[in-house]
Order: sequence, then C-alpha cells, then structure tokens
Amino acid sequence: MTLDVRDPRLTPARPDLAALHLKGFIEAERFVAGEARRVVTGSAPLRKRPDHAAGYETEAVMGEPVTLYDAKDGFAFVQLGLDGYVGYLPEDALGPADPQPTHRVTALRTFLYPAANMKRPNVGHLSLGATFAAADREGDFLRVRPGAYIFAAHAGDVQYRQPDYCATAERLFGTPYLWGGRTSLGLDCSGLVQLSLLMAGMACPRDTDMQESALGEALPPDLDGLQRGDLVFWKGHVGLMLDADRLIHANGHHMSVAVEPLREAVERIAVKSFGAVTSIRRLSQTAE
Repeated sequence: MTLDVRDPRLTPARPDLAALHLKGFIEAERFVAGEARRVVTGSAPLRKRPDHAAGYETEAVMGEPVTLYDAKDGFAFVQLGLDGYVGYLPEDALGPADPQPTHRVTALRTFLYPAANMKRPNVGHLSLGATFAAADREGDFLRVRPGAYIFAAHAGDVQYRQPDYCATAERLFGTPYLWGGRTSLGLDCSGLVQLSLLMAGMACPRDTDMQESALGEALPPDLDGLQRGDLVFWKGHVGLMLDADRLIHANGHHMSVAVEPLREAVERIAVKSFGAVTSIRRLSQTAE
C-alpha cells in the first residue's frame, strides 16, 4: 500500500503530531486517531497556522464534519471532511458530531434570530449550502439550536440539490471576491466552482490545481465549441462557461463574481495575471 503525503494541504501532519493513519508513512513525535466534530458557527476561517493574522486558506460552514487532532490556545488543528483540507479553525467553531444535519440552506444567506420572530435583532447568519439539525419548528421558523432560529422557507431537506450548477453560480453574481472565501458573502475562483458543484451534489476539491486534475474530461485546447458548464483553467484560476461565449468567475480584476465574454477574459488574463489557458474540462454533471 502507498499513500501520497506530498501535498501538505491534504496531509494532517506536523513535526510533533500526525494522524494515526499516516503512521509508517511519515515521521512525527506522536500519532493520534482524531475525534469527530462538526462546525457549529455560521462559517469559520481555516488558516495554515494558528495565528489570527494569517490569511484564509479556505472556510468551513455550519454543519460540515471535521476531524479534530489537537486544540491549543483557541485554535483547533483539523482536517475538513468536505474536501480534506488541513489547517487551523477557531476552537469555538466546533461542536459535537451529532446530531446529523437534517436541513440545508437554499437561500443565498439567511439571518439567525434569537427567537421565532423576525423583529428580534439577528445573532448571525448562515450561507448557501450550510447544514443544520432542525430541533423543531415554531410557526415560520426552524430552531437551529437554542437561541438560534432561521426562516423555514430559506432551507430545504439536507438532500436538496440544484442540478444546474451554473444556475447556482449565476445566483452568486456580484458576490465580492475574497481570497479563501467559499460563502455567499465572499468567494474566490475555486470557491465559486466548489460551492456551485456541491449544491449540485457533485464532489469537488478546493483549489484550482486540484480541480483541474480531478474534474471532468479534457477538451481540445481551443475556445470553440464550448458549452454551458465547461470549466476553463489557468495556472491559479478557473471559471465556468454559461454558454459558448460567456464566462462566470470570481476574480481580482472585478473584485467580484463577474460575467464577461470568454475571449476578452482570456486576452486580459494572458497579459495581466495568470498567462494562457492551461486546459478546458467538461463535466458529466452526475451527482455523487
């Protein structure tokens, strides 16, 4: 048996500690099995190191499972269950693995209220795709946990899917660009693709290089004959085709999720940022 531990983004290991399943493949002072946890805050930044000044690597949202390997000084060293990303979450963002989620947020975002009353001051929000276990229903509201309610029409069954992942991306048009972001408050390019595919029930890695390696089948390297749903990759960037001509992507040029003619984007990106297109890939659009 072999195990690829070359990618630190996906390898739960530090010099002093590593996941038990890595024993025999890497060196560490000790190995631990890890404990099942779940994200219990609306969203939580995952960082490469336990430092609030460190930038986001990605985000986890409510309901996502994680494996906890260590906790110290308010930071939890974890591996995300969704895409395998490894890093540090705020320790107070984690709670028990159970109960299992029963509902999924289907609105772009929805407020959390301290009671089943929209006139009460909100205590936070949940983003598209977040999941939770609804304890009960009070009128038009679902109780997410004690002191936290959301409008019931903003959520569906946890198995809810939007098969047209481009339609999800279109809903996110205008969302501000955020490095490492993967919520409807802020997205980066691969975060937009990942969230859109996850809402379609399709597994998706986190970063562009991972997505380029794992998703779909390669098309001829030209810009003709593209169709809705095709993925266009650059070294460090990705976008979704809405039709044969238009690309939707979260990008630093517009600092938002924007739609523009593919050829215009290709010309600009070649000169100003990521160089030439590296590949175009077509998905089968088959949910997991």
